[in-house]
Amino acid sequence: MKRPAALVALIFAVLTALLVAPASAAYGVRIEVLSTPRPDFVSDGNALIGITGRNLENLTVELNGRDVTDAFTRTAGQLVGLVRGLVVGRNTVTAGEARLGLTNYPRSGPMLAGPHETPYICGTAGFVTLAKVKLGPATGPDCSVPTRVDYLYRSTVDRSLKVLPATKPADLATTTTSDGRRVPYIVRVETGVINRSIYEYAVLHDRAEGAPSALRPPSGWNGRLIYTFGGGCPGGWYQQGSATGGINDDVLLGRGYAVASSTLNVFGVNCNGVLAAETMAMTREHIIETIGVPRQTIGWGCSGGSYQVFQIADNYPGLLDGIIASCVFPEVGFATLHTITDALLLDHYFQSADGWSDAEKQAAAGFGKVGTIANLAAAGRRIDPRVYCPEQLPVEQRYDPVGNPDGARCDVYDHQVNIWGKNASGVLRRPLDNVGIQYGLAALNAGRITAAQFVDLNRAIGGFDADANFVPGRTVADPSAIRTAYRTGQLLNGGGGLANTPIIDYRQYLDELPNGDIHLMFHSFSLRQRLIKANGDADNQVMLVQSGESTAGFNSSNPVVLSALKALDQWMDAMDADNGPGSAHARLVRNKPSSLVEACWTPQGAKIVEKQVNGIGTTRCNSLYPVWPAPRQVAGASVANDIIKCQLRPLSPADYKIRFSAAQWGALRKAFPQGVCDWKAPGTGQQRPTGTWPAF
Repeated sequence: MKRPAALVALIFAVLTALLVAPASAAYGVRIEVLSTPRPDFVSDGNALIGITGRNLENLTVELNGRDVTDAFTRTAGQLVGLVRGLVVGRNTVTAGEARLGLTNYPRSGPMLAGPHETPYICGTAGFVTLAKVKLGPATGPDCSVPTRVDYLYRSTVDRSLKVLPATKPADLATTTTSDGRRVPYIVRVETGVINRSIYEYAVLHDRAEGAPSALRPPSGWNGRLIYTFGGGCPGGWYQQGSATGGINDDVLLGRGYAVASSTLNVFGVNCNGVLAAETMAMTREHIIETIGVPRQTIGWGCSGGSYQVFQIADNYPGLLDGIIASCVFPEVGFATLHTITDALLLDHYFQSADGWSDAEKQAAAGFGKVGTIANLAAAGRRIDPRVYCPEQLPVEQRYDPVGNPDGARCDVYDHQVNIWGKNASGVLRRPLDNVGIQYGLAALNAGRITAAQFVDLNRAIGGFDADANFVPGRTVADPSAIRTAYRTGQLLNGGGGLANTPIIDYRQYLDELPNGDIHLMFHSFSLRQRLIKANGDADNQVMLVQSGESTAGFNSSNPVVLSALKALDQWMDAMDADNGPGSAHARLVRNKPSSLVEACWTPQGAKIVEKQVNGIGTTRCNSLYPVWPAPRQVAGASVANDIIKCQLRPLSPADYKIRFSAAQWGALRKAFPQGVCDWKAPGTGQQRPTGTWPAF
């Protein structure tokens, strides 16, 4: 008998809920995984397990029928143990009558991101540890090297990290952690390979105390983990990389934070958000199994790092508890790619169009400086499979439409092929679209460009083919890719884990650099508007803006950033201590420290406390730092920037504050044969994500 679709969906939902339940309890005993948010995503054959309940005495714990009771120690009212020997695939932990299913994945991955990318160039030979030692050549297809642990110390002479000798040196510094303890500035550094990615982490720990463990954390650790994410995107694919987001931060380490990163969490090496999440999840799990469960994990990143922290927090809740991000974009695949590919089309058009002044070009694009068009156009080539191949990838392995059509395609979409998939003809499904977009619409209605310019721009701007060649027709997105983008959070929704995550958005203002810059301020307001649409407010996002001329920058030595970090710690601690009524989002909002308020700073350093507002010249801050729109906002799109493919409606003279000639109107009808974007309607296929922790 054929079951109704609704019943099938209900059965699937119930079975899924049972499979991924975070803990199993029976007869007063509860089992849970402490090293990862989900028992169905465990890696490397190990799991840190916690068992609570009323009947823990003489309890037998088994893994797949094998007695592992000796791995557990009673601490703080529970049994905690690092269980080793998980098989790849399904495992079962039992404690008395309680059972918990675990799904284990290899240390080399994959876990979430689908089949490994090939070819893949190892980078261990060029990787230099904090101990100034090269990891050496990798072995095997997973680019592995032996894990190494080094002990370093901070010198009072020049603040550098040096290898710790057998006896403590005379120039050994001391430091005061954020929880007020004075400890020797000795740092334990571990370096290795997980998920084909080189990871490293550092934490204050005196070697004389012996090796740390999950039950005996490092002696100088303040209990918090900061995970750093590196920027970039062009040229990032097909390689392991040889640098992480950085862990040698004197202020952060000195205050007792554990600081971690991995090469595949640098978007100059990897520009796939799911692979970044997978790498971070597996690395964090290993760190927890080695030094203990952190009070909180903080995501820290700029530009390509901001892509990662937002998508990981929203799509993979439980990995990040708080965010400090700079040079903010919501995500690479849409907020960034739509903006830079529109700039690429505009730049291509303007190179051959006559009669456009710089002021008219700037008005049509929306950016604060006309130079931004060409600046972003260069970045737009990251959709071209031939331009940004990393130098490590041999030329003979690279795609060439004539000489090597089966070679490695070095564009951001093919790099994410596991997400988007291919159609029946073997062509990548691409979520890029500009059908119906009226470029320059607001500039036309403001009288900043002429009717003739508007008509010609939209007649001739065109789109891209699969190899990013310019073509006369507009670019059409694949419907399946659109659905995937929305359903799996590749276009950031903001209503998943991000709804309950404190966000500090620090920005150095770069919109008005003479030659332009990709890090446009409107992206922060795109994030804000998406949070409002998903959750009803964006009270968990705090914007702090400084001049682009400031030398402070996004680092822990900047007093603004360090003060924000201290406030974030207070915020997260208060949330953890709050057992009051209401939703998790309500708990988040009511515990925001009163000291953490939105502000901007003048170029001279004076602080202006006021809510940051999208606009130009409507507040003191956006008079200093105008929020310039991007081409799609000039065309009528919301600042949320969350429509991949717009719904279309017929051309209407009511849209325009000028009158077109009959010939111009005919040309517009030809330019938009299916109609123009109806930005008041949801996008084609637009929907909320179907859940969190998507795997491909």
